[in-house]
Amino acid sequence: MPAQMKKTLVLGASDNPQRYSYLAVNRLRSKGHPVVAIAKRKGKVADVDLGTEQIAIPDVDTVTLYLNAKTQQQYYDYILSLHPKRIIFNPGAENPELEKLARTNGIEPMQACTLVMLSTGQY
Repeated sequence: MPAQMKKTLVLGASDNPQRYSYLAVNRLRSKGHPVVAIAKRKGKVADVDLGTEQIAIPDVDTVTLYLNAKTQQQYYDYILSLHPKRIIFNPGAENPELEKLARTNGIEPMQACTLVMLSTGQY
């Protein structure tokens, strides 16, 4: 068990096994991390219910993004309101505008792949 579990919000989650966000939810859970997932439509991945609402989530360590830059815009205020320690911009989710907002709000933006970070012990 890793020393520190990081509560993670997977934004852009999917219950489609072909999607990277699906794999991310599964791998995060298999490593013991608490996961909240927000998707376009309700569903379930592993033991995680996929919600569609921007709910208040206390103590979020990481927001990992599986949405393109344009789709992220509707979530800017929500993401910032959670005060995560970091935002992971997975491949295809790069967004200089949100990265700048994150830095301004004391949040570390990372262009990385959650799956790679988990498999190499860097998460």
